[in-house]
Amino acid sequence: MSHYTGPLLTRATAAALLAAHDTGAATWSGSLDLGRSTGTAELQADAWLWRGARYPYPPALKKRSIHYWDGDAFAPAARYSGSLIKLVPTEWGVPTFEIDGIKMLPTSKASPLDDARRKVALVEPRGKSVLDTCGGLGYFAACCLEAGAARIQSFEKNPDVLWLRTLNPWSPDPEAPDSGGRLELAHADVAQAIAQVATASVDALLHDPPRFGIAGELYSLAFYRELARVLRRGGRLFHYTGSPNKLTSGRDVPREVAKRLEEAGFKAQLALDGVLATRRA
Repeated sequence: MSHYTGPLLTRATAAALLAAHDTGAATWSGSLDLGRSTGTAELQADAWLWRGARYPYPPALKKRSIHYWDGDAFAPAARYSGSLIKLVPTEWGVPTFEIDGIKMLPTSKASPLDDARRKVALVEPRGKSVLDTCGGLGYFAACCLEAGAARIQSFEKNPDVLWLRTLNPWSPDPEAPDSGGRLELAHADVAQAIAQVATASVDALLHDPPRFGIAGELYSLAFYRELARVLRRGGRLFHYTGSPNKLTSGRDVPREVAKRLEEAGFKAQLALDGVLATRRA
């Protein structure tokens, strides 16, 4: 799917645009792509111009929504296909996304892109072939590209998440020149697709699965053995876990994951909000 190139509005940017119009200003300068860049819009009496296109002034927008131009109006970047999946603004500019109101990426202490950058650094991707099991908005892949990975193979199961990626200017586009042909993004369930990945064909792994209650198969010993199979000896894996259920049930998911990875053929240790593991020789 091609990436969207029109304006993206949050409640704050829409309010700033309208405020400039109300003062009689001829132009407004700011970001219409979630902080990725800045530009200038020409303000007319009943519309505004940006990048050669004409748009109506928007009505009041919801606080926790991002709106895109669908050809007729500014619509929320959200879809419902059994679950409500939406792109959500953050104070950092770089958005997160939610599934049924549950935030999928950490955003309380840093932007989700900066958070991804710290985790990607643990697997030292420069010059390596990287497997990104659950692509999401593509921030792991973006950081791998930035860090000089030779190749990133990424899987994403949910078509609505893939659609959000086309709207999000911070999500890497596999076809963009700056990707250099290094990013391959497949619409597939890695739980099945990993069987087609060749043995010892990747140098590093990034595994950021949905929580255990949604995708328990991606925390299974059988799947971890597949990860060990495709990773070369000495290769690194970062597995995001968070700390789900720790306060309510007493379960320590990171330690459970580390133990299971050890059984699958890794040497594992807790790191950041997950587990860093190395494929045993």
